[in-house]
Amino acid sequence: MNAETPPPAALSAQEALATRRSIRAFRPDPVPHETVEAILALAARAPSGSNIQPWQAIVLTGKPLREFGAALKARSLSGDPGHWEYNYYPQQWREPYLSRRRKVGWDLYASLGIQRGEHDRMAAQHARNYDFFGAPVGMLFTMDRDMEVGSWLDLGMFLQSVMIAARGFGLDTCPQAAFALYAGPIGEMLDIPADRQVICGIALGHADPDAPENRFETVREPVAAFTRFLDG
Repeated sequence: MNAETPPPAALSAQEALATRRSIRAFRPDPVPHETVEAILALAARAPSGSNIQPWQAIVLTGKPLREFGAALKARSLSGDPGHWEYNYYPQQWREPYLSRRRKVGWDLYASLGIQRGEHDRMAAQHARNYDFFGAPVGMLFTMDRDMEVGSWLDLGMFLQSVMIAARGFGLDTCPQAAFALYAGPIGEMLDIPADRQVICGIALGHADPDAPENRFETVREPVAAFTRFLDG
């Protein structure tokens, strides 16, 4: 989008929810600071227990974003696996969750022509997380370490609100837990207080419509598969 391109019409809540996707390739078009601030202000209306609002955000653009992404990408490609400071995934995978995880992974690789056993290409694709898939805006989210499970739920609602608000502005996102693998180095790079935990990141920008990895769609279970209605 350039200076002469008018902003897109705002999406309804239904349209924003229906069109939110995890985008893994972005155009370099800048996103105005005012738009990012407006997205975060809208997301801050998310509910939290007793209104404690336990989240914090760090927004990177321009040179800080490029330097941050290059450093973390190099760390990933060097073979440093990082480590989880919290258990994002189940400690023991089982069905149906294992099949769902495998499907989205292989669908992504298939879109890029990555075959089973091409570990170098898989590693290169994973490393793209750390420059936010080329997005012009990278956001990192932290939370105080003494927060309990309820605050993690609150943070999840805030993050979803960020992504839906972004769609309302015609923008796309990708939520990224991968940043938590390098929480220690990120804390040093960005001077994050030791009593705050790096939870995840979100890439923000305009989707590249020509990127093959943006063309596959993840499958969602029908309502009947996860809901039990008790009607009067």
